[in-house]
Amino acid sequence: MDIIAAYGTAFVTLAIIFGLYMTWGIGANDLANAMGTSVGAGAVSIKQAIGIAIIFEFSGAVLAGGHVTSTIRKGIIDPTAIVDSPEILVYGMLASLLAAAFWLMVASWKGWPVSTTHSIIGALIGFAIVGIGPEAVKWDKVGSVVGSWIVSPVVGGTISFLLVMSTRKLIFDTDQPLQNAKRYAPAYVFLVGFMISLVTMFKGLTHLNINLSVPQSFGVAIIIGLITAGTAWVFIRRIQADPAADRYFHFASVEKVFAPMMLFTACSMAFAHGSNDVANGIGPLAAVVSIVASGGGVMQKSALPVWILLLGGAGIVLGLVTLGYRVMLTVGRKITELTPSRGFCAELAAATTVVIASRTGLPVSTTHILVGSVLGVGLARGIGALDLRVIFNIIVSWLVTLPAGAIMAMLFFFTLKGIFS
Repeated sequence: MDIIAAYGTAFVTLAIIFGLYMTWGIGANDLANAMGTSVGAGAVSIKQAIGIAIIFEFSGAVLAGGHVTSTIRKGIIDPTAIVDSPEILVYGMLASLLAAAFWLMVASWKGWPVSTTHSIIGALIGFAIVGIGPEAVKWDKVGSVVGSWIVSPVVGGTISFLLVMSTRKLIFDTDQPLQNAKRYAPAYVFLVGFMISLVTMFKGLTHLNINLSVPQSFGVAIIIGLITAGTAWVFIRRIQADPAADRYFHFASVEKVFAPMMLFTACSMAFAHGSNDVANGIGPLAAVVSIVASGGGVMQKSALPVWILLLGGAGIVLGLVTLGYRVMLTVGRKITELTPSRGFCAELAAATTVVIASRTGLPVSTTHILVGSVLGVGLARGIGALDLRVIFNIIVSWLVTLPAGAIMAMLFFFTLKGIFS
């Protein structure tokens, strides 16, 4: 307790710096791969992606981002053994933030889309092993995280494969592909609005005291889906055939129908990302702030002040602007060639998978889902459409994420303990 009283200001300052660093890494890696399909498909430019991210990432983080602060802390480790030594938890949270942020920076520089959730989980495991004891780690939860390496891409890839096949049957392999694209496009956009609304209501509105039942959530999602579909219809009905473009690429005019649809998915993905993943960076920060503010009380849940959410949103947007282009390039162009229709299928599949996972408790990672969805889109064109070398590097980076975060967190924990103890 004496250490908390003596160094409280220093701890909070370090937590803000490390939290900003971590959210910067989330923006450079996680948000970049969420936007990568839209950019890679040519539906939005990098500047437009940044503009969309600033508006919708902030909205998602502030409106619906305050729901997993306790999950990140309590879900994977049990801190009850160090209730009488709150400074240990402070060192651990600071070390975890720094370790996860450093790994995300390395992965982003290399262009590897890795899971920010797994980065912080790996770091928390490393701290818990050396700071509390191996028994403090909930190893069954770790097993489910490892399982998500397989579940996430398989489910996402299967759904995106089926969506691509549906667009072929209903649109591309018909006598009038452009007319059919205009006919079915609003239905696909309805699914986007519907799915993203469900993600938000199932996972992110409890701290606003909006507690809807499952039927109510479905009702609201249907209304939002219909509004989205109606808005898309206004844009899509204006699209005309472009004979000159069609001469070079037979489906150029059809792909133009999917471009505004990808605008909806880009906005939706940014909002969903802000609401779901901002807490990976600010959860440990909120934990440190609450411990210092309470004079050393280790609580199971931490309140999330708006300034922390705003800090998280700012860090994420900054990461996308400065280093996000590298991961965008990998997801959007290096795995397989994307067009607006393929990119749309990948993002819709990712959103659908997140909804299924949030209701069934499937252990999934948004990053792994999205990469799997892009793989599914590529497989729909045959194995030759995929760059297997890039895919191998991505899989290796996934396997390395947990141990890399854990080892670095151990080192940073002992360093911080040595400085302040």
